Amino acid sequence: MNRQRALIVDDEPDIRELLEITLGRMKLDTRSARNVKEAREWLAREPFDLCLTDMRLPDGTGLDLVQHIQQRHPQVPVAMITAYGSLDTAINSLKAGAFDFLTKPVDLGRLRELVATALRIRAPEGEETPVDSRLLGDSPPMKALRKQILKLSRSQAPVYISGESGSGKELVARLIHEQGPRAEQPFVPVNCGAIPSELMESEFFGHKKGSFTGAIEDKQGLFQAANGGTLFLDEVADLPLPMQVKLLRAIQEKAVRAVGGQQEVVVDVRILCATHKDLAAEVAAGRFRQDLYYRLNVIELRVPPLRERREDIAQLANAMLARLADGTGLAAAKLHPDALEKLKNYRFPGNVRELENMLERAYTLCEDDQITPSDLRLADASSPGNEGGETSLAQIDNLEDYLEDIERKLIMQALEETRWNRTAAAQRLGLTFRSMRYRLKKLGID
Repeated sequence: MNRQRALIVDDEPDIRELLEITLGRMKLDTRSARNVKEAREWLAREPFDLCLTDMRLPDGTGLDLVQHIQQRHPQVPVAMITAYGSLDTAINSLKAGAFDFLTKPVDLGRLRELVATALRIRAPEGEETPVDSRLLGDSPPMKALRKQILKLSRSQAPVYISGESGSGKELVARLIHEQGPRAEQPFVPVNCGAIPSELMESEFFGHKKGSFTGAIEDKQGLFQAANGGTLFLDEVADLPLPMQVKLLRAIQEKAVRAVGGQQEVVVDVRILCATHKDLAAEVAAGRFRQDLYYRLNVIELRVPPLRERREDIAQLANAMLARLADGTGLAAAKLHPDALEKLKNYRFPGNVRELENMLERAYTLCEDDQITPSDLRLADASSPGNEGGETSLAQIDNLEDYLEDIERKLIMQALEETRWNRTAAAQRLGLTFRSMRYRLKKLGID
């Protein structure tokens, strides 16, 4: 049986020897290179399952080697070894395509964990992504999204998943986890906006019995529950500033301390996060720490809203209706062509979640197993002031008042969808923040 093979690249003999001994005890064959040139020669001669490279090399940098491997040998996961405290360097290596990073002096336990995780990577780079029944759509944005998910699943870099409410951010996070080397380990999702601020530290890091009133037994935190797997922080922008400081430390140190505990516990967790808010705008407004933002936003993955992939609506709708029929045991309903056209012309502020809710309602209301435009009830949602069809002049007493009413309703809808985040609401409406402030003042919306 052929043993797996690792390439070690470092110009220090002692480091090379340490890595060779450690990987040899893990039953790996190793090859060593002192510089980028020798590493490229080894890669051209033999197949490798893993590469460990130092950042500083005599004839270049580890980043040069990462980029070379990404272009010529994308199936080989590569981990960067950096000087202690060189967080910026480590982040740059992850952005360049490195699988993960280690800091000097090398912690052998962490090294063994990294190697074991890297060797579990299954799908080579460039393989066609299997279409998951939960992530439907053949539009260009969805094809691109699936390719990005596959690529990011092979990395351990933190990923910031951006997108509007209802667009499927948690599903994307699950797929990144399930297609990666941590698939057999826990995926732990947490809605940061749903945890009371006074319980956050206990929820994230756990607590010891008697550490506060009501702590009647030891409790494991979310980090410990996700150990070896993935922790998905949904609505991360809702974290209060004091908790952001503690989260940053846990991510950087890869260790947590339970409330009332005396010792830190090492955790191996990949962090994925998401929010419907504009995280950069939250940083600019002072509501989100810049250092945490850069630590979480190593790679950003944008999930497209439904209105940017209207050609997927028919496929999504048919799949949802089939699922509804399976759940009820009744015959599947079909969309009338006019109803489908109506859906394709709707803006979908609530995205895929809104489509699903809309079809569930229509499914219960329709007759003869066919959903008509009237079953969708889009008139009141899609055009404020318009009860379906064109507006008659007889309905308008004053054009300014009529248009102002439409503007007010749309702005209120955008504010409610973004939880009254004015910056995000302005972005949703395609307005500058200055223009949004002017309209809020003009319309008397506080």
